[in-house]
Amino acid sequence: MTATHWLFGDQLGPHFTATAAGGTPRDTDWLIIEARSVFRRRRFHRAKAHLLLSAMRHRAAELGARYVRADTYRAGLAEAVGDAPVSVHHPTSRAALRLLDALPQVTVHPARGFLVDRREFARWAADHAPRRLRQEDFYRWVRADRRILMDGPDPAGGRWNHDHDNRQPPPRGARRLDVKPPYRPREDAIDEEVRADLDRWEREDGISFVGRDGPRTFPATRREALTALDHFVRDRLASFGAHEDAVLAEDPVMSHSLLSSSLNLGLLSPRECVARAEQAWRDGEVPLNSAEGFIRQICGWREYVWQLYWHFGEDYRHANALGHTEPLPRWFLELDADAVEARCLSTVLAQVRDTGWTHHIPRLMVLGSHALQYGWDPAAVTDWFHRSFVDGYDWVMLPNVVGMSQYADGGRMTTKPYTTGGAYLNRMSDLCGPCRYRPTARTGDDACPFTVGYWSFLHRHRERLAANARTAQAVRGLGRLDDLPEVLRLAAEHRTP
Repeated sequence: MTATHWLFGDQLGPHFTATAAGGTPRDTDWLIIEARSVFRRRRFHRAKAHLLLSAMRHRAAELGARYVRADTYRAGLAEAVGDAPVSVHHPTSRAALRLLDALPQVTVHPARGFLVDRREFARWAADHAPRRLRQEDFYRWVRADRRILMDGPDPAGGRWNHDHDNRQPPPRGARRLDVKPPYRPREDAIDEEVRADLDRWEREDGISFVGRDGPRTFPATRREALTALDHFVRDRLASFGAHEDAVLAEDPVMSHSLLSSSLNLGLLSPRECVARAEQAWRDGEVPLNSAEGFIRQICGWREYVWQLYWHFGEDYRHANALGHTEPLPRWFLELDADAVEARCLSTVLAQVRDTGWTHHIPRLMVLGSHALQYGWDPAAVTDWFHRSFVDGYDWVMLPNVVGMSQYADGGRMTTKPYTTGGAYLNRMSDLCGPCRYRPTARTGDDACPFTVGYWSFLHRHRERLAANARTAQAVRGLGRLDDLPEVLRLAAEHRTP
């Protein structure tokens, strides 16, 4: 008897179609549903929509899967199989899981695409309650339990974390890092079809996007994703670690892997990415700090965020411990980089507008920090990141934005708010030099919006932050600002540009 298995658009790699023994199941009809309602509900970045649809259609062609284009998932499922039974792997969003729970014909199998089963994490979390579930503790546990970058019972090289070596500013005077450019795929007939469909949706169906589309710069197939992984490990991983947290205006990619979208589409598995990086170090091809930094991003941070998305529950979505309610300004919603004078914001917004991507420091310390300083609604910020990034999914952005970027959970995920004044951006980037604002200026026409915003944020939440050991010293600095009233006035002006 032939069974039908439904693949969601982020379940596209071979580890989603393999049996437990690693083979491909026989007598299985593969089903992929393209639901247009997904794009009506949210105004996605067009490059993100293009990548997702291209990846889904490519995978359907590879598998010979039934590809159903429908208005909703329910309608597509009814068209494909009627009331016949269907299996599916656990989805990556709560909304999708609610849908599956409401469909009696659907059998949900355990999630794939992650290193740690949710039941394993629940046991680990129970062992660490009621203390904070620290990412570093989780990372070390995953490393030891999965034998990743270990020498016997000890971490390779004698240290778990090489973050101290991975915080160097960009090389003085450099406009770009001296590394080979990343792999970029070539578009094909499927991409042309996707672009024509997106044009038609905008023209005829009232579906709207933000950002620019094309040419496609991220992998949409397993073969492209493996090629991107090969190129990164061979050409870029060695230089990744040292400048992992640095920013160069003319080099938005630097040595970053650009593999997050491939991992989140399911085209790559975290296990193979981690294994490739570790082997490159053991073969003497890359330094340990680079291999460890990349591995930490995957089996530390990515895995941790996935687990917390489910562990914290649905109410976490509405967390707003700081009481921030300001709406997102129009220039931010429209990715209008030309409407912003601060060079850091303008540069990063242009990167998002043009590619749907920028690396983790611009996300956290430019976009997220600005939103936090000026009190933007964290739920709206989360939605913006979800819609605007090619690697953005609900499970990715909810903990990253609510917990880390916006500190809206009051410290359940991180020990302090991640925000600074302009001095940090000036040290870790080349963004401040040509800017009309001065990174250290708090007042006057050249006062930096980030420096002004930083002190305003500390003042607004001084009671809470004074009680935090990691921010108490900064709060005490407010007492030395004889120009604080002027700083707060300028912050109010910047809040509504």
